Amino acid sequence: MKKSLICGISGQDGAYLASLLLQKGHIVYGTSRDAEVSSFKNLERLGIRHKVQLESMSLNDFRSVLQVLMKVEPDEIYNLAGQTSVGLSFAQPVETLESIATGTLNLLEAIRFTKAPIRFYNAGSSECFGEIGDKAAHELTPFRPRSPYAVAKAAAFWEVANYREAYNIFACSGILFN
Repeated sequence: MKKSLICGISGQDGAYLASLLLQKGHIVYGTSRDAEVSSFKNLERLGIRHKVQLESMSLNDFRSVLQVLMKVEPDEIYNLAGQTSVGLSFAQPVETLESIATGTLNLLEAIRFTKAPIRFYNAGSSECFGEIGDKAAHELTPFRPRSPYAVAKAAAFWEVANYREAYNIFACSGILFN
């Protein structure tokens, strides 16, 4: 049975992903900065709160990330965590960069450190493209981020590409659109 770790399980996308993975027979773990006091209302709403195993982890602390990976020993990791508001990123650019870019880097480095064959998925953002007018974006559209959030997501995208190419880690980013 596959073990999946969802970073950002308390959000809407994380909860729906947890539900899907449970239906597929996965053992699902999820992380939160403080799993003992977080509400996990999205998991409750879907009726799966007690079907997932929760771990406390701070993505911007490498030791915390490594400890959870060594404890859980996941087959796959889904990184949906980090600050999610473009507007708030202008007020909190450091928190935004640390939670997204540093958090992604810590996950990738922990995978490399453990040498485990973990498959890694990172949630990217269409915000990386910036303002492209009425043109449709595609894989070859250049990134022109226009917010601290978009800059952090673009950095995380390139971190994933670098670890895939430099360390032969199974790592990919999906560029999500609203």
